[in-house]
Amino acid sequence: MSGTGIGVVAADAAVAAAVLLLPNGELESTRRPSSLAYSATQPLGRMLARAGRQEGVAVHTVQYRVRGWNGERADLAADAAWAVEEVVRRYGDVPVCLAGHGMGGRAALRAAEHSAVTSVLALAPWLPDDASGVEPLEPVAQLTGRRVMIVHGTTDARTDPELSYRLAGRVKKANAGTCRFEVHSDGHALRQHHDEVLALSADFVFGTLCDRAYSRPVADAFAAPPPLGLRMPLAAGFGRALRP
Repeated sequence: MSGTGIGVVAADAAVAAAVLLLPNGELESTRRPSSLAYSATQPLGRMLARAGRQEGVAVHTVQYRVRGWNGERADLAADAAWAVEEVVRRYGDVPVCLAGHGMGGRAALRAAEHSAVTSVLALAPWLPDDASGVEPLEPVAQLTGRRVMIVHGTTDARTDPELSYRLAGRVKKANAGTCRFEVHSDGHALRQHHDEVLALSADFVFGTLCDRAYSRPVADAFAAPPPLGLRMPLAAGFGRALRP
């Protein structure tokens, strides 16, 4: 794909679903994308590619044209939308999950309008202050009919977890298939509970793309009314608890 980085494409079956990983970015910048942000997506990408290989899940990482959101241009969201079109061109009518971190999380939420997008995973998403009045509210209509999971560390000093909570509340009003997990004592990179975040992400992605059963915590988060389903704690050992 011109303009995108190729992840590990499933080889054991025809491609039946796709995940687009959206790296972190910056608020304003026309510099080339950050290689560090790209690299940060790879542990999740490799894990999803391995776990979804037999079911035909292709995993790609989007390489943006520039690293900045850049105001009304919303460059990262535009690149994400282009990548969805490219997936459809290459693989046909397959379901797509957009999974982004930081500014990539905002891009994932914003680019969900395409009919191929069935789910959105936003990890520590950067969002504008919805009380400042400087920027309009983030749109949510494009998330109707999608499964949406937001994951945020409670001690994130770079992206405000309360903003993602407020956004999740707005999305939930129009879309019951929305949940949000809080990773207590974890920061923006979600390193302290890395394994749990990877396991939670995989549970959500394969539940939405491959019709696997959700784990009990994820099913409960979707079913719980606000605020419970939007402040679900991610328990230590989450991944280990799913193993037989």
